[in-house]
Amino acid sequence: MAYRKEQWGVMPSGEAVTLYTLYNDNGVSASFTDLGGTWVTMNVPDRDGKLVDVVLGYDSVEAYLENPPHFGAPIGRNANRIAGAKFTLNGKEYRLAANDGTNNLHSAPDLYHDRLWEAETEEGALGTVISFSLFSPDGDQGYPGNANITVSYTLTPDDSLVIAYHMVSDSDTVANFTNHSYFNLDGQDGGNAMSQRVWIDADTYTAADAGSIPTGEIVPVAGTPMDFTAMKVIGRDIEEEYEALILGKGYDHNWILNHASGETELSAAAESDKTGIRMEVYTDLPGMQFYTGNFLGAGPAGKNGMVYAPRYGYCFETQYYPNAVNMPEFPSPVLKAGEEYRTTTIYRFTRW
Repeated sequence: MAYRKEQWGVMPSGEAVTLYTLYNDNGVSASFTDLGGTWVTMNVPDRDGKLVDVVLGYDSVEAYLENPPHFGAPIGRNANRIAGAKFTLNGKEYRLAANDGTNNLHSAPDLYHDRLWEAETEEGALGTVISFSLFSPDGDQGYPGNANITVSYTLTPDDSLVIAYHMVSDSDTVANFTNHSYFNLDGQDGGNAMSQRVWIDADTYTAADAGSIPTGEIVPVAGTPMDFTAMKVIGRDIEEEYEALILGKGYDHNWILNHASGETELSAAAESDKTGIRMEVYTDLPGMQFYTGNFLGAGPAGKNGMVYAPRYGYCFETQYYPNAVNMPEFPSPVLKAGEEYRTTTIYRFTRW
């Protein structure tokens, strides 16, 4: 395994921003930056051996400092939404910024992926590991606890990208991280991605209101457009007159994954007829937000000047359920003081 390190740009403060690229012996490569610990490229071979970059993103530091879609970003301390931009923990109410109507989305606006993280590389059992670390002080984004956070990436010999998250806090707090990469297996410049196929190992999803806050109802997917238990073209049902799709303007929902063991298991997959590329998603988390890029179009032009329009990419955001900190019936994202938050999500690339 090998890696390359190069200066990529500068922060407004004048600090240097570095781009790291991991390689394996199959010609596969993946790039990351210490600006936010962000995943920038994923070059994998198609059925003819041609390398295809399958993640949407930008070519410059300046664009990533805008990044309204959160391309490639680790999201924390809490991914997804918290109702009313507040929660109560140990009898104390904590208030966050209301950046999505009256709710908080992705712990914005003071985003981790707008910050410079500390980077370190080491040789692991499966290849070179690039780790990005951040200290988040008590009160940061509105959350309690001084937290030490690490997100690490490993490109393995079998063309898997392993993302491992770790966090420790000195106070009880919320820990619910995800990666917000948008995939298009036709290539980042492949245009509308809704002809690609997706499978999700989930028999139910969490119903949500007009603000995308779960109502508490757990809905079976069988017989609905939300059913991806068999591989299905993404766009087949996306325009159906179905309440969840109308409210989300497409797919933007939390599927309850069938595995309950806490082990890292195959949870979703996607395929492209055009390139023959298949991606499998493994996770140990209980939920997955499948989002079809319904609001893409804002922000700078993408890689090589590509203009991303709605539905030009899709996300598999592994997570605890939205608003779980306020809903005791859901798996809890609360991290106790001194305990370790550890979770792993893997994206494996093959040809079919």
